Amino acid sequence: MDFEEKTLEENVLYSGKILDLKKDKVLLPDGKESFREIVTHGGGSAILCEKDDKILLVRQFRYAYKEEIWEIPAGKINTGEDPMETAFRELEEECGVKANEMELLFSVYPSPGYTSEIIRIYRAKGLTESRAKLDEDEFLVARWVEKSRLSEMIKSGEIKDAKTLVALLFALR
Repeated sequence: MDFEEKTLEENVLYSGKILDLKKDKVLLPDGKESFREIVTHGGGSAILCEKDDKILLVRQFRYAYKEEIWEIPAGKINTGEDPMETAFRELEEECGVKANEMELLFSVYPSPGYTSEIIRIYRAKGLTESRAKLDEDEFLVARWVEKSRLSEMIKSGEIKDAKTLVALLFALR
């Protein structure tokens, strides 16, 4: 059986700076019609950055959860920007670390039930210290965390972010 759903109508309910909200009418595989509410997002790049048996994490307040969380460095892909360039840019802006090379490890779909967002996870190589250049509305702290601490941080719930969990489980395998 083919499970593809065909778009019959696209309706943008909201168009914002970083996302749009759509309510589309679809034709289901059994011939019935239904609706899909979708958050469209341009995607992001995240960086697994390792040095001296440590991994670089950032801690920042995430308004949607009303708490500070640990994450690997990441950021939104600007319109027309190559995802790898986003990774280079975000690593330096957020953490003051320059990489000579980025290797694409994999892509993740953070929540395929309602968003089109794709996050590409890169491994940074050839690291040198630089200077962080945070956006004016960005407040975070970057820390090198011992790899030996990460499993406990995951188990205790200190690390909850999906892209970070996937990247760290890959790094710790």
